[in-house]
Parts: sequence; C-alpha cells; structure tokens
Amino acid sequence: MAGVEIDLLAIPRGLVIAPAGCGKTQLIADALGRHAGDKPILVLTHTNAGVAALRGRLDRAGVKPSSYRLATIDGWAIRLISTFPDRAGHNPSIITRARPSYPVIREAAFGLIKAGHINDILAASYDRLFVDEYQDCSIRQHYVVGWAAKTLPTVVLGDNLQSIFGFGDDRLALWQDEVLKFFPVVGELSTPWRWINAGSEALGEWLLALRAELVAGRPIDLRTTPAGVEWVPLDGIHDDGIRLRAGAVDAPGDTKVLIIGDSTDPRGQRRFASQIPGAVTVEAVNLQDLTDFGSNLDLDGANALKTVAKFAESLMSAFSADELVDNIRGMRDGTIDRAPTDIETHAMLFDAERSCERAGELLAAINRAGGVRCYRPNVLYAAQRALQLCASTGGPSLSEATITIREQTRLIGRPLAKRSVGSTLLLKGLEAEISVILNADGLDAKNLYVAMTRGSKRLLVCSRSPILNPGA
Repeated sequence: MAGVEIDLLAIPRGLVIAPAGCGKTQLIADALGRHAGDKPILVLTHTNAGVAALRGRLDRAGVKPSSYRLATIDGWAIRLISTFPDRAGHNPSIITRARPSYPVIREAAFGLIKAGHINDILAASYDRLFVDEYQDCSIRQHYVVGWAAKTLPTVVLGDNLQSIFGFGDDRLALWQDEVLKFFPVVGELSTPWRWINAGSEALGEWLLALRAELVAGRPIDLRTTPAGVEWVPLDGIHDDGIRLRAGAVDAPGDTKVLIIGDSTDPRGQRRFASQIPGAVTVEAVNLQDLTDFGSNLDLDGANALKTVAKFAESLMSAFSADELVDNIRGMRDGTIDRAPTDIETHAMLFDAERSCERAGELLAAINRAGGVRCYRPNVLYAAQRALQLCASTGGPSLSEATITIREQTRLIGRPLAKRSVGSTLLLKGLEAEISVILNADGLDAKNLYVAMTRGSKRLLVCSRSPILNPGA
C-alpha cells in the first residue's frame, strides 16, 4: 500500500508531505515492520492521545514493540534532561510543578543535544528517528528534533495545510523558512487511502484536488462536487435550525458523525450537542471546566449545593440547577409539601453531609434521572473519578484530584462517540464516516481543509454561499 510509495528507512534526512488520509500512519507502520536493525527506531509525535492512537495502529499491524520506541516530543525531552540533569543544567522544578514549563524543558533538551554531550548515547540507543505531524512543531520542538537529526537519520512527516495549532510564546516553526530549509522534501503521498478503503475514491480524489486549490488560494465551488458532498445553504434567518437538522443527519448502524463548530465558541458547540439527539462534545485535553469545579467547590461554603448543581447543568440537558436549589430550600422551610424526587433526596443528603462522596452520588442521581441526558460524558466521568479519589482514605483535595485525573486522561486516546461535536482543533486527527461543517464561511483555508477531510464517506457543508473563498 502506501509503504511502497516512499521508503522511510532509506532517507538520511528529509520531509514527507502527507495530505490527510493518504496513508501516513501506514507508511510509518510499514517501515517499522520492515526494520531489522539491532537498535529501535525512535518515533515522536505531539500528544499522548496521538501516542496511544499510533501504538494501537502499530499493534494491529503486528509491528514488534522491540523495533521502536514511541513518545511525545515533550515526553522524550523530559526523559533526556531527567537522565542527564547535571549536563542539562536545568532547574528540576520545571518538570515537577503542577504545570510543567514546556518551553523551558524544550530549551534545556535542545541545549543538551546541541552541546554534543549525548551524541554517542543517541547513536547507540536508536537506529533513526521518525517525527509525525511535523506541521504542529513549535520552534523549540523543531530545535530539539533538528539537533537530534545531526546524529540520527531523521524523517519528519506532515502537511502545512493542516497546521492549525499554536503555542503562545513558543511559536510554530515557519514551514518555508525553518522546516523546509533543514528537512528537504523527499516525497509526497498522493493516494487517498482513507476514502478508497471506505469505497469513496471519487470523494478522496476531489479532496486531494481541493487541497491544491486551497494552497493556491483559489475559491471552492460547492456546486461542482462528487457524490457524498452536500452543500447545506444557510439563509441568515433560520440558520440554527438548518444546522441542527444537518447535525442530526441519518447515520445508520455503526456510522459515526463528526459535527464541526466554531473553534472560538465552545459554548455554541455545547449548545448544539445538547440539542442534537445522541450528540456529545469532544473536550479539550486541559478539561478546564473539571479543574475549575475542583477549585470552586467549597464544601463548607453556603453555595456548595449550587456549585455542584451548576456544574451538572453545564454537562446535562433538561436539568435546572436553580430549580433544584429552590426546591431544596422550599422543602426545608416547609413551603413545598411533597415527597422528594431521587435527585432531591441526594441533594439534601449532600447538603447535610457536604462530602466528595455525596457530591458524586448527587451527580450520578442527576445523570440517571428520566429525561436528563449527559452530552459531556467525558467531563462527568472525570469528575466522578476525581470525587472518588478525593473521598478515598488519605485522598487529595478535590482540586488536586481533578488535576490528577486530568493528567491521567491525557494519556489515553479519545473514544469516538456515535455523534461528536467539536471544532477543528479538537477533531483534528479523528475521522468518521460523515462530517458536518456548521459554519464553513468562517473557516480559513487550513481549518476548512482539516474539517473537510474528517469524513470518509459523506460531507455536509453549511454556508451562506456555495462559493467558499477562505484565501480572501
């Protein structure tokens, strides 16, 4: 398959341009499967979820674990400076603090390699280096890889049109002026395997042609598309209803749907997820709402019940935090004279005991109530685990527990629900049979390309005009 297109094992240093869905992961797996050297190949990518996904693919392909070492770029950098702390000369706190100082960690790592202290160790430890998703490398990560490439044969794989992430002060490496000058292009994948394998080759070929148009800055005409692509016109009046109907597209059997909303409007994404039957949100790895809950819940405070109820309201539809708090107040002062519901019973138990255990029981009661639907299950389950950890003997504070659970969650891949709502930033790297773009007019060329390449069989594009001009 893609393995015969480019032999990664024969490249001393270079870049393979890898458009979406063209077999990049298979190319890596094929090379690792053929590797027969005594030393493993070091494979680096960006996120722990990416590591988990890549390891799963390699396991399914039957690649021997002894033939490679897989890590994130930052994880490998931490391992390097932790193994050689005196030579790296860093302050250990940059690693041990609750939020590691990744830019400083990267500087310490490339400084260690640049000084030549461990060149012999790198050469003795690894046969060569592969780096996936290189378009997402920050400048400091680029330096880490670049200095390692002075010692190890190195191939990086990526596609600048999928470069949609940013690193704050640690900016992305400039593709033309920094990446290509050090890693010359040695090949480009050109077979749309994702769509061929899904029986939608025409769609895949159209997307490859679309990529060229986007790179050139030309407009896209949604009136001349292959089967599987549907333009959903917005009229400026009933846009929400039109988008909701598009997001509720029929998905028989095991068909999965990715619904792509506005990256700048996470609340809007959640609102759509709450209104589309069966839809759930894809959450950012920092799980900010979880850690905010851990910080904000004061079990001794007068508003403890309201804090738990408001948190539940942010995760579940058909539940009112204010109504629950008012009902509990009414039952306590006698203005409401009826038997409490299951939710109200657990709310009163929590209000009486004020413990993490009772808070977890209240969240569970709300989640199982008739008519209530949790559309942010990942946050709910993480909160329940944090509350259990906090309630354990000698357990940490809730704030500490939420951080612990968040960090554990980073290490595992994101399971894809039947119908998932997110943004290009959250859905990049994921794929489903159907993708729905809720606001194509608002996407630049890179985000539009990422959004359009998520679906392997069908693509629905909501926009005011059939002519998209993201390069304008």
